[in-house]
Amino acid sequence: MKKIFAYIPLFLTAIACTNDDNYSWDNFVDKTATDTIRINIVYNGTSVNVTGDNYGFVTANGADVTVKSSTNSFLQLVLSGESNDGSLLIYSWRKNGVLLNGLNLTNTDGPAINNQCGKSFYVTSAEGTTNTLTDGTTYSTAPTNAKGDTIDQKATLFSEGQIYFNGTGTLNIYGNTKNAVASDDYVTILSSTINIKVDSTGSNGIKTNDGMFIKGGNLNIDVAAKGARGIKNDARTEISGGTTTIITRGACKIETIDGITDTTSCAGIKSDSLFTMTAGTLAITSHGDGGKGINCSENIELNGGSMTVKTEGDNKIGKPKAVKSDTGIILRGGNFHAECKKSWACDNGSDSDEPEDHLTIVGTPVSKTIGKRLVEVSF
Repeated sequence: MKKIFAYIPLFLTAIACTNDDNYSWDNFVDKTATDTIRINIVYNGTSVNVTGDNYGFVTANGADVTVKSSTNSFLQLVLSGESNDGSLLIYSWRKNGVLLNGLNLTNTDGPAINNQCGKSFYVTSAEGTTNTLTDGTTYSTAPTNAKGDTIDQKATLFSEGQIYFNGTGTLNIYGNTKNAVASDDYVTILSSTINIKVDSTGSNGIKTNDGMFIKGGNLNIDVAAKGARGIKNDARTEISGGTTTIITRGACKIETIDGITDTTSCAGIKSDSLFTMTAGTLAITSHGDGGKGINCSENIELNGGSMTVKTEGDNKIGKPKAVKSDTGIILRGGNFHAECKKSWACDNGSDSDEPEDHLTIVGTPVSKTIGKRLVEVSF
């Protein structure tokens, strides 16, 4: 839920924390210094050093930092240093971002970074730096905002608004308890190297409500929790560049609620809407029982790029599928490899025993091999 906080004047609440789809990163980097407010926050164990805060936006309790911004300018927080018991909580009524400049931040009882604004949030890894975010092995009771509302704590890196990943450095994100990354809007990866690892006690690699867009960069996700997804997306998924590698290791998650038993299997990508790929490289391997490589509620469409999906788990509880769509698997271009040891490599909902009926090929590929457990098509 997107929230508007009490410290924001009432006449501004109509525009507070709203989405801004017209904003681009290029426009941001071209802005002059007067359009951007930069505040430097250096973590040092149980304390922080803050410079450039001429407006009194930043408060700190040890290494737990809270930023409350009401500026009309773009707010960029430059983060560096190290803390094993610190955090960053952001309230802002305008788009904002963090520049990670050699940061190693662990919050022992919650998210490392929590952005409570519904506008664009830019996460940039500075050139030549390696940055690490880690959440706690347990989460404390969620804090409240100025209105007394409990704020969301859904991931090591959480944002109420859209998240844009950018930069030329490296960002490592570890999820011990919940998701590694979560957005109540959408997630876009433009560049940088992002390594996500979720422990067996955690949840998904990336959880997003309104879309997942991979346009560049290097994304590596490894999740070990039962029933976890490398990417769990409640809307459409688009891959148009970059290199993405996803590994799931967990078994099926079995829950009984009100006498009803529900079984959830792992998936490299779980998308509740259209999945399209036009460029880039995608490699998914699922190791757990009943695991899926791609599990999509609508069409899976490959128009370009290279997709390799393998499921290596057993079928004792769930039915593993390499590429599964409720409506259709459509190949028009690129290179496609789907492999499943225990069930169908491709499943488009057809009851047919003929492998050719489980996908649709548009045009004439250079080569193709279509079987129950192995499908390879190259254009």
